[in-house]
Amino acid sequence: MNDTRRTALVIGASRTLGLGLAAEYLRRGWDVIGTVRGSRHTGLHDLAHAFPGRLTIESLEMTDPEQTAALRERLRGRTLDLLFVNAAITRGDLPIGDVPTDMFTEVMITNALSPMRVVETLRPLVTPTGTIGVMSSDQGSISLNTEGGQDLYRASKSALNQLMRCYAARHTDNTQTLLLMDPGWVRTELGGPGAELSVAESVPGVVATIERQEGKPGLHFLDFEGQVVPW
Repeated sequence: MNDTRRTALVIGASRTLGLGLAAEYLRRGWDVIGTVRGSRHTGLHDLAHAFPGRLTIESLEMTDPEQTAALRERLRGRTLDLLFVNAAITRGDLPIGDVPTDMFTEVMITNALSPMRVVETLRPLVTPTGTIGVMSSDQGSISLNTEGGQDLYRASKSALNQLMRCYAARHTDNTQTLLLMDPGWVRTELGGPGAELSVAESVPGVVATIERQEGKPGLHFLDFEGQVVPW
């Protein structure tokens, strides 16, 4: 393996935005480690054939802390220039009073708690001048919420944003760049078929924004065009 190439770890890289991120970094000359759930064949496996020796596929159920710890052990000795956590679910557009407790718990664990556990567990692998990014959404912005809807998804992304703020405040001496990324309204399972952007339109902007923030410590909440997203 070429030690001069930079390495990105993309958590949740089997499809849509995560797969697009893995592909974009490979095209830009990076080595990529991408995680998938379980052992089923995914688009990431097809991508590995197009970039032999450049893409490592790891199995990870992000909501299982033991699996995250095991991944850290498997990657011991690897150095990451970028750790990017891309994973989220939605369970429909219900008013919060109609959301069952188990659904609330599932979405909050997947969208807020688990990404932060991954960040806390894998941060030692990231270089001191590297980047830790988490996929957020403008739906996590409290000040932009003027129309309501998607109560639980919005709440989970707001919780994620707040937890990243807590992380940044706890590590004030951290020289790493911390990013919350809004990819825009993208045609994915979450965004729906009527969304404004394709994955191919969103991802290059996400990656370009990440690259522009390299070497800028502290927490930044930005969209795929590099614009600041209000909290």
